[in-house]
Amino acid sequence: MQFSRRKFLTLAGTSAATVTMVSPLEAFYAKVARGEMPNSTGYGPLEDKLPLNAGELPANISGRNGQFILKLPRAFNYTAFSITGDPMDDGFTVPSLHDGMACFPGANNTSILVRNHENGATSANPVSGDIRYSTGAQGGTSTLVVGNNRRLIKHFNSIAGTIRNCAGGPTPWRSWITCEETFSITTNLTSAGILEDKKHGYNFEVVADPNSGLVTPVPLIEMGRFSHEAVAVDPKTGYVYETEDRIDSCFYKFVPNVRPTKVGDLAKGGSLYALKVRGMNNFALNTTNNSNFGGQEGSIKVGQTLPVEWVKIDNPDPEAENASEGVGVRYEAQSKGAATFLRGEGAWYGNNLVYFVATQAGPPGINKTNGRGHGQVWAYNPATEELTLVVEASPTGQFLDDPDNITVAPWGDLFLCEDGGGVQYIVGVNQKGEVYQFAFNNYNNSEFAGACFSADGRTLFVNIQSPGITLAIWGPWNRRR
Repeated sequence: MQFSRRKFLTLAGTSAATVTMVSPLEAFYAKVARGEMPNSTGYGPLEDKLPLNAGELPANISGRNGQFILKLPRAFNYTAFSITGDPMDDGFTVPSLHDGMACFPGANNTSILVRNHENGATSANPVSGDIRYSTGAQGGTSTLVVGNNRRLIKHFNSIAGTIRNCAGGPTPWRSWITCEETFSITTNLTSAGILEDKKHGYNFEVVADPNSGLVTPVPLIEMGRFSHEAVAVDPKTGYVYETEDRIDSCFYKFVPNVRPTKVGDLAKGGSLYALKVRGMNNFALNTTNNSNFGGQEGSIKVGQTLPVEWVKIDNPDPEAENASEGVGVRYEAQSKGAATFLRGEGAWYGNNLVYFVATQAGPPGINKTNGRGHGQVWAYNPATEELTLVVEASPTGQFLDDPDNITVAPWGDLFLCEDGGGVQYIVGVNQKGEVYQFAFNNYNNSEFAGACFSADGRTLFVNIQSPGITLAIWGPWNRRR
C-alpha cells in the first residue's frame, strides 16, 4: 500500500450531468467525468520523521532505535505523548487502546483532548477509578491538556466502567459523547457488596474540563441501546446523528426533548429515528453496493443524491436483539424501511454536512476473503434532507482501505483514518476533490484513530491505537495541496 503502488478511488458510472455536487468533492466528480485522474501528492512525499520530543520518550517509542513512528511530508513535524502505561496525574497509568477523540480550546492557548479507550470486560491497562458505571467493564475515557508547544501538561481518567468505547463526537457545548460499541451485560459490584447486571450499548457524556476528574457515568438511554460507533451534532439544531457498527447497521437521528446547550441536557431524553430513503421499503435500499451483502455493485453511484425521511424508533432500549422476532433498534428500523449500511463507523459535522463512514461497504475487495469492500463515505445534508455517496474505494483497496474515524479540517478537507489489512495511512481529500496520503504509520500496522484539529486549526491530533500513542502533528496546512 505504498504510494507508488496504490490506485486512486474508482468512481464508476458518475457523470457531471447526473450528479449533485457536495463540497469539498465537486471538482472530484467533474474530473472523473472528464476522464481525468483525481489525484494529488498532497503536501508532498512522505518521509521518516522523529518526534521533536524524542529525547523525552522511551527508545522503543521515540524512533531513537531506528523505528520511526510516522512518515509525514517533509515540512511537517510531530510530538508523541500519553502512551499506554505512562503515569498520569490522578495516580493511575494511561489505559490502552486509544480510539476516538475530540479537541476543545482551553485556557492560555491550551488544547483539551477527551480520548476513548476501547477496552472490554478485562484489560491489562484498564481505565481505573472508583467512580464507575460497572466494575465489570474496563473501558472509558481520559482527558489530556496539551500546551501550545504540543507538549503534554496533564492527563487523567474522566469516565470509567464503560466498555468498548470506540468513537463518539464533540458537542458545541464543550462535551464529548463517548459511545459503547457493544450490546452486552456486565456484572457490577455495588458499594453495598451486591452483584447486579449492568446493560451496555449506550452513549455517555463527558465534560471537556481540565479539572473534571472522573465524572459520574450517566447512560443516555433514549439515544438508543445498540452497538454505537460515533456521533455528530448539528450545531444549528442540536440534533445528534449516530452510526452503528454492524454489518446491517442503520443511521440514526436523536431529537432531544430540550434544545441542548449544556452538559446534562441530552440526559433529559428525546426521540430516536432511523434514516430511510424516500420511497424505499423493506430493505429496498441496501447501500452496500456489494452483492455478498444483499446489494448490487454500482447500484448507487458516487455523487448520486438520494432524498431521505426518518422513521421513529418506538423501543430505543431493548432488552435483547433478535432478527427473527424483529427485536432490537436496527431490526425495528429495518421493519419500517430504514436504509442499511455495511458497518457504520466514524462521523463528523463539517461543511454544513454530516459525514459518516461505512467502513467495509463497496464492491468486494479482490484481496478480501470475507467478501467485504474497502469502504464508503456518505454525506447527509440536514438542510435539504438528502444523502450522497461521496467516496467509494476501489476493489483493490490500493488507495483507501477500510476508513474508520473521520474528521473535517477547518478549511474543509476530509481526513480519514484507515483501519484496514496491512499498513495504515491517514488519507485526505482536498478542496479540489483530490485524494492524497498525509501520514503513514511506520511503527506497526495498528489503526489510526481519533483524528481531530485544534481550535486554531494549527494542530492535527491523532492516536495510534496500539500500543496506545497520542500524536500532535503540525506544519504548513495552507500550502497548496
